[in-house]
Amino acid sequence: MALHNRVSAAELKQRLVLETFKRVTISFYQYAKIPDPKVFRDELYEFLFKLNAFGRIYVAHEGINAQLSVPEQHFEAFKQQLYAIDILNGIRLNVAVDDDGKSFFVLKIKVRDKIVADGIEDPAFDMANRGRYVDAKTFNELSADPDTVIVDMRNHYEYEVGHFEGAIEVPSDTFRDQLPMAVDMLADKKDKNIIMYCTGGIRCEKASAYMLHNGFNNVYHLEGGIIEYTNKARQQGLPIKFKGKNFVFDDRLGERISEDIISHCHQCGEPCDTHTNCLNEGCHLLFIQCESCAKKYDGCCSEACQTVHALPVEEQAEMRKGVEKGLMFNKSRRRKINE
Repeated sequence: MALHNRVSAAELKQRLVLETFKRVTISFYQYAKIPDPKVFRDELYEFLFKLNAFGRIYVAHEGINAQLSVPEQHFEAFKQQLYAIDILNGIRLNVAVDDDGKSFFVLKIKVRDKIVADGIEDPAFDMANRGRYVDAKTFNELSADPDTVIVDMRNHYEYEVGHFEGAIEVPSDTFRDQLPMAVDMLADKKDKNIIMYCTGGIRCEKASAYMLHNGFNNVYHLEGGIIEYTNKARQQGLPIKFKGKNFVFDDRLGERISEDIISHCHQCGEPCDTHTNCLNEGCHLLFIQCESCAKKYDGCCSEACQTVHALPVEEQAEMRKGVEKGLMFNKSRRRKINE
């Protein structure tokens, strides 16, 4: 069998629309030594393809990072086969909080240098020396202490639409920039209780190890991230201290955690937490847009992009020739709407 997709995105999306069964969106990760990521990747692709699973997975020598959509009727078979892999036996599966089953439409598994791009080059850094897990109950207890420092290890556009009460934002576009920035920001708090969190746990776990590597003493990280925290808090009847929406990296672009809307439309300033990508194929800026502005600007981030989007497809393609691709899918906090 071919170990990659050969069907067009348009056809795959149409197939997803026509499905009559439910899907479950899950995520998991594991820091573990994988001697041959390419072989591991191919074997994983083969079993997931047979189960009609979709998603995005990164495999590296340091482990695996996965987000998947699995048919509900195949979920138990998926777990059994996954747990049959030694390094993944019994691994925690984060089940989506707010799931419409349309998170992914294709299966992509890629071999990477790292499962989280961190910029760490110090050979003495060791993921085995990581912070202590905290579950939902312990997080709530520790966060009630005014001396506890809660640190959000996600990007600015994630923090903007939702975060824990009192959490510190590390204002950067990338995780690799956030790590040294967090060390600098918290330099005078090396003996305080520091809790780091992220979406599903993978970034804050590495961040906790990095903080310990840089001399911090009492570092914790939220087990399973925001997703696991929310599920466990709801199951146990605990107060949920996360406000707003949890940004996710799939077609949903967010999970509703609380009814609070803490961000604003980037175009008119009205309360809104709906992310979208600018419909101009030469832009694709990720931004927050309310329904009114979506109609006014035809789903674009500016009048300039709206004008381009209204042009014939062929003319748009001609305009994009020679344009630096780095401008596409730009999530930079420095890029302004209507610039």
